Amino acid sequence: MRKLFYGISVVAMALGMVACDDSVSSANNEDADKESSSSVISEDASSSSVKPGSSSSKKDDPMSSSSRGLFDMTKDEFLNPEITYGTMTDTRDNKTYKIVKIGDQVWMAENLNYADSIKTPSLKGNSWCYDNKAENCDVTGRLYTWAAAIDSVALANDSDDPQTCGYGEECTLPTVVQGVCPEGWHLPSYDEWETLFKAVGGSSAAGKALKSGSGWSDNGNGTDTYGFSALPAGRRLSSGSFGGAGGNVGFWSASQYGYSGSDAYGMLLNYDYEDARMYDYEKYFGYSVRCLQGSN
Repeated sequence: MRKLFYGISVVAMALGMVACDDSVSSANNEDADKESSSSVISEDASSSSVKPGSSSSKKDDPMSSSSRGLFDMTKDEFLNPEITYGTMTDTRDNKTYKIVKIGDQVWMAENLNYADSIKTPSLKGNSWCYDNKAENCDVTGRLYTWAAAIDSVALANDSDDPQTCGYGEECTLPTVVQGVCPEGWHLPSYDEWETLFKAVGGSSAAGKALKSGSGWSDNGNGTDTYGFSALPAGRRLSSGSFGGAGGNVGFWSASQYGYSGSDAYGMLLNYDYEDARMYDYEKYFGYSVRCLQGSN
């Protein structure tokens, strides 16, 4: 398994980072205490039809050129107009998301943008908007550490099987990890990402098929054939700096890598790759979350 490096020196952070890594402060953390329900109201998955072989007409649209920046667009402009999406509502904060059925799976077609660290303490100091600008979350969603993505505090407080998870901690995760996802949805495992790749023609073609038809730099746009509409959201480094917006995106999985407890698997899409790749990421980096429907 290849290690992804971004050309910076990462300061060792093993000490003090356990179940909930809240050692890093966030200028953007939203602590508003809204309604207590976390249920999800979702349209029937059959409403998310896919037209095999179709491609987004945005590929050649002038708006996809480098003259218009990623954050100058709205999130809906990145969707494939040839796909009929369903919708779901996260009642924790009443945000709505487009959803799409690909093969036998139903995915969010947008990045998660949930930030309430009162209801979900794992998020405290562990999720951010790109460049610490709240308006950027409206386009690309939030960036989460792995501890936040799996909701490590909830796992630690599980009365039946408490687990200490996070950087430097290897833990035994349940088969399905809801994590930071809404009720009825979960953080996809390594195998579930691989299932997605197979549904779109294999990993060698998955990058092109899953990337949005606009927003990617240097002619790196995808065909978005199946409506996954992956945006180049970039990442947050442990130093607190941000990078990669317009060029790449990483999505967390619920699967750990190795035995040191420092890494977890994530899915990478890059502007100059036509494939999709599973990498091992440092758990304290900030990456995007896409949720998968199903709770068991």
